[in-house]
Amino acid sequence: MIRVLIADDEPLIRAGIRMILTSAEDIEVVAEAPDGREAVELARRHLVDVALLDIRMPVMDGLDALAELRRTAPGVRALILTTFGERENVLRALRQGGAGFLLKDSAPGELIGAVRAAAAGDAYLSPAATRHVADSLVHAPDTGRAARARARVSALSEREREVLALLGEGLSNADAGRRIHMSEATVKTYVSRILAKLECENRVQAALLARDAGLGG
Repeated sequence: MIRVLIADDEPLIRAGIRMILTSAEDIEVVAEAPDGREAVELARRHLVDVALLDIRMPVMDGLDALAELRRTAPGVRALILTTFGERENVLRALRQGGAGFLLKDSAPGELIGAVRAAAAGDAYLSPAATRHVADSLVHAPDTGRAARARARVSALSEREREVLALLGEGLSNADAGRRIHMSEATVKTYVSRILAKLECENRVQAALLARDAGLGG
């Protein structure tokens, strides 16, 4: 069973998410929190696998809760719940180790799929919001991040950069393999190697780094 915590300051939102998740046979909602501080405490106490964190919460917001979980409970995979109006917060969350993000009005199947992906160690990017985040990256002022990203990427082999570029496009391992005529298992091996070399927590961070470096555009 995938043990899930829901953190949102709106009881109706929590109830709706709980109803959707508990309809899946492999997911169990073990805790709910109205703020980020309680979410961190409950995630540790209940040995949570996946935490769904709203960004805007009292006492401690979702971004600070994510940072605290990364420090004190690194085994918890955190998914950020967001809206289109919070793109910069989403980018910050992904760069500091979030397992992905999805919109609050996502379809039930998408929410369940995101939780399963996070629990499996994969990252999830909501298809409906990915292009908005990418647009933020394209139009963001360059403050030296691009140069730093290119320096980090230079440590990769040519083939690894090719795979990284596909991550930057948001492709799955299977889709990337078809694009470059490589088996899904081989792509997965390359992704693991890339994450280790770049010191990225997950493929989402690697994808953002790829875009910062001008790959996967």
